[in-house]
This record gives sequence, C-alpha cells and structure tokens, in this order.
Amino acid sequence: MFNLLGKLQEAKQQMEDVKKRMEGVEISGAAGDGAVKVTVTGARQVTNLDIAGHLLEPGKKEELEDLLLTALNRALKEAEEAWEKEMKGVAGGLLGGGLF
Repeated sequence: MFNLLGKLQEAKQQMEDVKKRMEGVEISGAAGDGAVKVTVTGARQVTNLDIAGHLLEPGKKEELEDLLLTALNRALKEAEEAWEKEMKGVAGGLLGGGLF
C-alpha cells in the first residue's frame, strides 16, 4: 500500500516536471509560405506572432485571418503532440515501474 502511494507521489512529481519543462519548449507553425508564423510553448501558450508586411495592406483581412488560423492550429497541434509524447513517457515509466 505504501509502495503504491509512493509511486503515485512520484508520478505527480514527474507530471509537474514535464509541465515545467514543456513551458520552456518553443514550437512554431507557419502558413502562406512563411508569411505568417506563430510560436507557442509546449504548454500551448502563444508567445510570438510574425506577420509579413504585405498581409497588413487593405483588402488582405480575410487572407490574414485564414493564415493566422492555419499557423496557430499547426503550432498548437505540434505542441499537443509534444505534450502527449512527454506524458506517455511518464505513464510508461509508471506501468513499467510496477504501479499497475
């Protein structure tokens, strides 16, 4: 019983460590041949937007919105995949470590 509680505490600590580590990971997504670039952390926080000047001209609003959505979704998808990979590592350690 005490071994199980110890393993659960260890898992909780490992998950917190992963969360902190992922906050420092930067992942980028781009659209429109790099005209729009978005950077997010592994914790899925947007940290930077880079928009090419030609997209700021009048009449480009819809194109800019589409490219922003595409770049954001790409970056967030990669961040989610990185998060899942890290969490699988923690879960695999628990399963292989005799918790279950």
